[in-house]
Amino acid sequence: MSRRQLFGSLCAMVFLVNLARIVFAPLVVPLEAEFGVSASTLGVIAGLTWFGSAIPRFPVGYLLTKVSRETMVLASGVVLVGSSLFTALAPSFSVDVLGRTLTLTPVGSLMIGAFALGTASGAYFLSANPLLSQLFPDRVGRVMGVHGAASQFAAVLAAPIVVAVLIVADWRATFYLLAAVSALATLATYVVGRSTETKSATTDRDLVGAARTQWKLIVSGIAFVAVTGLVWNGVFNFYVKYMIEAKALSDPAANTLLTVLFAAGIPAFVAGGDLVERLPKVPFLIGISTTFALSLLVLSTVSGFFALALVSAVVGFVIHMLFPAADTYMLSSTPDHQRASTYAVFSGTMMLPQAFGSVVFGALLDTGIAWDPLVSGAAMVVLGAMGILFALYQADLLPERAVGGERPASTPRSDPMTDD
Repeated sequence: MSRRQLFGSLCAMVFLVNLARIVFAPLVVPLEAEFGVSASTLGVIAGLTWFGSAIPRFPVGYLLTKVSRETMVLASGVVLVGSSLFTALAPSFSVDVLGRTLTLTPVGSLMIGAFALGTASGAYFLSANPLLSQLFPDRVGRVMGVHGAASQFAAVLAAPIVVAVLIVADWRATFYLLAAVSALATLATYVVGRSTETKSATTDRDLVGAARTQWKLIVSGIAFVAVTGLVWNGVFNFYVKYMIEAKALSDPAANTLLTVLFAAGIPAFVAGGDLVERLPKVPFLIGISTTFALSLLVLSTVSGFFALALVSAVVGFVIHMLFPAADTYMLSSTPDHQRASTYAVFSGTMMLPQAFGSVVFGALLDTGIAWDPLVSGAAMVVLGAMGILFALYQADLLPERAVGGERPASTPRSDPMTDD
C-alpha cells in the first residue's frame, strides 16, 4: 500500500468528522418537531459539537505523548462511530448515584452525543495533521490544503445530505448512516495504515516541554488566527440573518449566499496550502487576514444579490486560505519530537476565542448596533490587529519557523497526489 492511499483514507475520515460537527444545523427543524424544545436549546446542542472539538484538545495532546498518531486517528474513528450510534438512539434512562435518581432525557442524550461527536473531530485533527506532516514532510502545505478541502466539502454538502435522508427516513437515519460510513472509513484507514511504510519519527513525549520550547511560535500562531477567527465565526453564524435583515434578501437567497461562502473554501484550502509553501509564511498570514478584513468592508457597502454573491465568494475564499496556512506555519518546520504537542497547545488555545465570535456579535446586536456598522467595525479591528503584528514582524519579533525546526536541504520532495 502507498502513502497516497493512506492519504485518501484520511481525506474520507476528515470529511466525516467535519460533517459530524456541522450536521446538527440542518437538523434543527426536525429535532424541534420531534422533541418540542426551544430553538435556544437546539442551539446549545449544535454548539456542543464545537466545544467538544475544542475542550478535549489538551487531554488528547497529552495522550499523543503516550500513543502513536496512527492509533489516535483510529480511536477518533471509533469514537465517531459510537457517538453517532448513541445520538441516533437518543436513549432515555435513569441511574442511581449516591442514593439519588438521575434521569437522562433524549434531549440530554443528544447533548452528550453532540459533545462526543465534537470530541471525535478534535482528536482526529490533533493526530491526523501531525501524521500527515510526518508522511509528507516536504509538502506540508499541499497536504494541509487538500486535506482541508476534503473537510470543507462536508460544510457544503451537509444540508443536501440531510435533505436527501429526510426524504426517505427520519433524522435518526442521518446518524445511523454517519455511523456506518465512519466504520467503513475507520476500517479502511486501519487496513491501509498497517501496510503503509511511514517515515521514521521521534516519539513526542513532552507536552509541557514542547510548549516551553516553542512558545513564541505558538503565541504567534494564536495571534494570527484568534481575532480573525473570532470575527469570521460571528460573520458566518449570522450570515443568513445579516443578508435578510440588512441586505433585504429572501430566506432562500440568503441561504444560497451562505452556501457560496462555504463552497469558495474548497479551492481556497488547496490554494492556501500551496502558496504558504512558496511565500514567507508570516507576511502571507498577515496578508490573508488583511484581505479578509478589506473584503468585509466591501461587503458592508454593497447590495443586490449578484454583487453580494461575488463579494461572498471573495470573503469565503480568502478566509479559508487562512486555516491551511496557519496549520502549515505550525507544522512544517517543527521538529517531529515536538510537533504533535506544539500543535495541540496551539489548536486547543486558538479555538477558544473563535468559539465566542457569535456570542460577541449577538451581544453587540442586542445593544442596537446596525448590521453594516458592526461588520465594518469588526473589519477595522482585524486591520488594527494585523497592523500590530506587521510592526512586530518588522521588528523581528515573530518567528518564521520553530526552534530547532530547520529541515535538511536534501530531503526529497513527496506529493500525496503522486507518491507511492
